[in-house]
Amino acid sequence: MKDSMLKKIPSGVYYENGALVPAAEKTADAKAAAEKTMAYNILKAHNRSGNMDKLQIRFDAMASHDITYVGIIQTARASGLTEFPMPYVLTNCHNSLCAVGGTINEDDHVFGLSCAKKYGGIYVPPHLAVIHQYAREMLSGGGRMVLGSDSHTRYGALGTMAVGEGGPELVKQLLLQTYDIDRPEVVAVYLTGKLQPGVGPQDVAIALVGATFPDGFVKNKVLEFVGPGIEALSVDMRIGIDVMTTETTCLSSIWETDEKVREFYEIHRRPEAFKELHPAEGAYYDSAVVIDLSEIEPMIALPFHPSNAYTIRELYENLDDILHETEEKAKVSFGDKVQFTLRDKVHDGKLYVEQGVIAGCAGGGFENLTDAADILRGGDIGNGEFGLSIYPASQPVYLELLKNGSITDLAEAGATIRTAFCGPCFGAGDVPANKGLSIRHSTRNFPNREGSKPGNGQIASVALMDARSIAATALRQGVLTPATELDVNYTKPKYFFDGSIYEKRVYNGYKKAEPQTEIKRGPNIVDWPKMEALKENLLLQVVSEIHDPVTTTDELIPSGETSSYRSNPLGLAEFTLSRKDPEYVGRAKAVQSPEKQAEMLLTAKEALQGVLEGEAVKSALSAENTSVGSTIYATKPGDGSAREQAASCQRVLGGAANIAREYATKRYRSNLINWGMIPFTVEGELPFKNLDCIYVPGILGKVTGGELEAKAYVIPADGGAVKPFTLHWAALTPEEREIIAKGCLINYNNRNM
Repeated sequence: MKDSMLKKIPSGVYYENGALVPAAEKTADAKAAAEKTMAYNILKAHNRSGNMDKLQIRFDAMASHDITYVGIIQTARASGLTEFPMPYVLTNCHNSLCAVGGTINEDDHVFGLSCAKKYGGIYVPPHLAVIHQYAREMLSGGGRMVLGSDSHTRYGALGTMAVGEGGPELVKQLLLQTYDIDRPEVVAVYLTGKLQPGVGPQDVAIALVGATFPDGFVKNKVLEFVGPGIEALSVDMRIGIDVMTTETTCLSSIWETDEKVREFYEIHRRPEAFKELHPAEGAYYDSAVVIDLSEIEPMIALPFHPSNAYTIRELYENLDDILHETEEKAKVSFGDKVQFTLRDKVHDGKLYVEQGVIAGCAGGGFENLTDAADILRGGDIGNGEFGLSIYPASQPVYLELLKNGSITDLAEAGATIRTAFCGPCFGAGDVPANKGLSIRHSTRNFPNREGSKPGNGQIASVALMDARSIAATALRQGVLTPATELDVNYTKPKYFFDGSIYEKRVYNGYKKAEPQTEIKRGPNIVDWPKMEALKENLLLQVVSEIHDPVTTTDELIPSGETSSYRSNPLGLAEFTLSRKDPEYVGRAKAVQSPEKQAEMLLTAKEALQGVLEGEAVKSALSAENTSVGSTIYATKPGDGSAREQAASCQRVLGGAANIAREYATKRYRSNLINWGMIPFTVEGELPFKNLDCIYVPGILGKVTGGELEAKAYVIPADGGAVKPFTLHWAALTPEEREIIAKGCLINYNNRNM
């Protein structure tokens, strides 16, 4: 990428007179000036702790979709739920097709509607809206905070701080508990300039992700978008950039708001939801990213991560080298499991793709699709290998595209029009052929999504691009083409929101709970199994060892083919690590057996006789005071989806901890904690290997006592000498310490009711 497109400033800056001023040039009080940011003031308004360094947040509203809300409600019910205390939207945009597993998916929808009636929720039927579009249209508001059980919960462009988390954090809100975090750092994203025609929000987003993800520049921080460039962006453009901030691994985002945002709320018949937001003069930011929008070019994020970012121009300038580099990167994850190549798609110096998709919370917005229609009007995508699918983000968006003729233009060019559905993003819709290359305006292109099953030798490649360049490529019938090469009259039609379909179809039971309603549960909706509390000591067996630079949640628990089992903890657990380590489930289950646990205790006792005092070993290593479980090691696990099943499936199979160099996201670490698993980290040379056992004496007291490390002992599987080492964990809140001690959030709530 060109350096002129984006610049990172790692040190503090002040925002004065519409410009960034390096902190080194000021003598102001940075701590006081940090209270002038939009993020600080929104967090302060929602904080219940009285201490702005240790936040306890209550959100204004929540949203979940149909592969997360069943588990959330089941957990909350097991913990004493009586009524939804806030607006809680249950959308049905992930398992909408009901095409896998017979009636299983529709059973989940029936469950959701019955719970919305019983507890006072808001239920959005399948195909009506993807979760984030509905939240933008009907749930967002200036200065509000929204929590969602989907990682792309981002409504900052509308003045709403939104956070995507694992299901247990939503459970806490339903039970009137709080979201507890240290006050995050705030990063200014300073926008200048104006996008050139043919450049869209995904181009800006890919540039931002490419610059900030690899070094964790904004990890777990809040991005605050400021600067004169905002005025030149439509609200749809801002939304398209904002939703992709998740891929930077930031915690949340917030933007300055203006008359365009006011108009958005007026169009959606909620003028009262608008609030003008700006940082106060002299606001202090911990660091900054400067983006010159006029320098942004059409971008492409090659497989297998949104940060694998290039301009399309530089891709073509170094086509063979860049594709070869991508192939080599893939070998780190795949090894010899698949024969992955992209260079076979180059013909006469051009890169050919087989599929285009414009979809979901990132791509399915009104302006993306009207611009695509302008490009394709009167064109022909051909009758060869290339195909184009369009998924409007909501039925109101679809209705307006019908009324203004954009759907006609897209369909006449050969694109097929679908309903509001998130499936293409995670592999339940428009799955590419084996070794196929799909270009998508969607959110992710991880190696274990979109139908890829590397363990079976099946791999599909997805590259992320903006809707405009996807349409340009479609016009060239599959030849990768940046939209800036075309001379297009972008008509920019005005959007008119028709909410009548929501009035007719959405069930809104907020503050109208009907406790007598019977919950409808199909046979696949299964209660959580019992989780044991943590005992005084801990004995672990390592049952999977992963050394990839990053391990995504899709590798921890696959997405597409598992969607029918999201309401069945035991059934879903059978898929844990199935694409990454097919041996994991069998090994973890073995550790669950009483015979195996007795054998591990005996082996550990014998091995430790010469290391610890004999009497201490005899008294400590017993079934009564030692928890026995499994663990995995991964270098940096948890990038990607917020879904709690990435952790809960391990717990269902007897997992008691994870060990990592670091955790990719806060939400994955939170999922581990809420399911009673200790998020260990380890430094230096790895002292253990797969199938070794690890004994951690006194762990319960160390966790509950607020300590941050424990001495542990490796008991090698090959009978070698015992090796001491140190396990660490980052600071835990008092509630998190008790959740781990009790064994999981359900136990914590049941014992504190």
